[in-house]
Amino acid sequence: MVLKQLLERLTYEVVQGTDEQEISTLTNDSRKVEAGSVFVCISGAAFDGHKFIAEVAEKGATAVVVEQSMAQLQIPEEILHGLTIIRVRDTRYALALMSAAYFGYPAEKLKVIGITGTKGKTTTTYMIKSILDDVGYKVGLIGTIEAIIGDKHIPAANTTPESYTIHKYFAEMVEAGCDCVVMEVSSQGLMLNRTAGIPFEIGIFTNLGRDHIGPNEHKDFEDYMHCKAVLFRQCKLGIANVDDIHFEDVFARATCRVETFGFSKKADLRAVDTHLVSRPGYLGVAYHVAGMMDFDVEIDIPGTFSVYNSLTAIAVCRHFGVPVEAIKKALKVAKVKGRVEMVKVSDEFTLMIDYAHNAMSLESLLTTLREYEPTRLVCLFGCGGNRSKDRRYEMGETSGRLADLTVITSDNPRFEEPQAIIEDIKVGMGLTDGKYVEICDRKEAIRYVIEHGRRGDVIVLAGKGHEDYQEIKGVKYPMDERVLISEVLEELSNARV
Repeated sequence: MVLKQLLERLTYEVVQGTDEQEISTLTNDSRKVEAGSVFVCISGAAFDGHKFIAEVAEKGATAVVVEQSMAQLQIPEEILHGLTIIRVRDTRYALALMSAAYFGYPAEKLKVIGITGTKGKTTTTYMIKSILDDVGYKVGLIGTIEAIIGDKHIPAANTTPESYTIHKYFAEMVEAGCDCVVMEVSSQGLMLNRTAGIPFEIGIFTNLGRDHIGPNEHKDFEDYMHCKAVLFRQCKLGIANVDDIHFEDVFARATCRVETFGFSKKADLRAVDTHLVSRPGYLGVAYHVAGMMDFDVEIDIPGTFSVYNSLTAIAVCRHFGVPVEAIKKALKVAKVKGRVEMVKVSDEFTLMIDYAHNAMSLESLLTTLREYEPTRLVCLFGCGGNRSKDRRYEMGETSGRLADLTVITSDNPRFEEPQAIIEDIKVGMGLTDGKYVEICDRKEAIRYVIEHGRRGDVIVLAGKGHEDYQEIKGVKYPMDERVLISEVLEELSNARV
């Protein structure tokens, strides 16, 4: 491929060399550079690609794409010989558009559905995929848990991958015969231009709460909200939760057509006559869909947030002409690993795993479960290390206020001491009258809640969700809560013999 072809949708300056030369590969990872590569210099939180120009030139890179001036780069004279240097305003934006060109603009061969918001993204992506799959569409998925391409499941490192990876996945989806893709679009992904240039058919706004604000994330809430809003200047149709207090701010500069969903009478698609469904081992919710559509629906996932998630899926599938009966059938069986995932451990009480890992998600979950009037609501959680301490205080206060018993344990301590994180959580707990115990070892904490479960209790293991590891001092160790539960049950059974 000729370098000029990769740059065709960008404004750029040829500082040195020529854009008419052939290139072999495109990369922003210096370790993957080979003879003939074009290397895009990304300035990240940990590394600055501009510092690797000499290294990639020695490996045979044909060209580099930079955003710094020659004076700033200070490239040794012997390195400059034969190296093409292209300067752009923003190399992350350039990588996104170059990646699209490199893979032959695969997004333009798919209907791309993007979902942004603080919570609900993952569950909604799976609901939409489930419904569309059931009526014959071939749907790819990119999200927090994994990417799905045909029968292939690829574990995710980020909610929204780097732009090169996104377009690589899109190309594989086209090759696999997919006609559409549903993807989670994180605020970080939007901020870092990972989704720049993607022609979204539909953009979805679920809700907005205070999250991802702190070091290496967003500087403040305004920045967070601004990044979320970018999607709605990049899609043809925006489908939004009109009940969210930030709806109007997020859509203030939107350039797309807008449809809304929610409980409000002004919503285009709304839920009415909502009621909880509860029986031994089962928590669900039922409601009537009104407005643009008219039918009854029941979901095997409890709470108001499941109504919002399912309304979102219904709003999207309406545009794909999905029959009502197909929607109802798919929603009845839709399940997502680690999102209000029921795990059978007893006939006496209910235990579930959920990814709620911030105060907004935890408050929504616990408030919802309170509505089912459990004997006790028990919440087990920890907080991640090397993240904002505010999250720990807020989650501690939330659980202390809403749960009858909180079990504070370890999550992903990363490079912090687990006990130090627990002490921060207790600061938030101290603002409430909530009862708590602290058990640092997560398996032992799970053993405690199972051994002490009472008839009619609802027990939530919060924070890990779909994750199957625990990160300690830079190393990810296998740890799946489903496995831990199974081990505890077996050990308790053996102890009774």
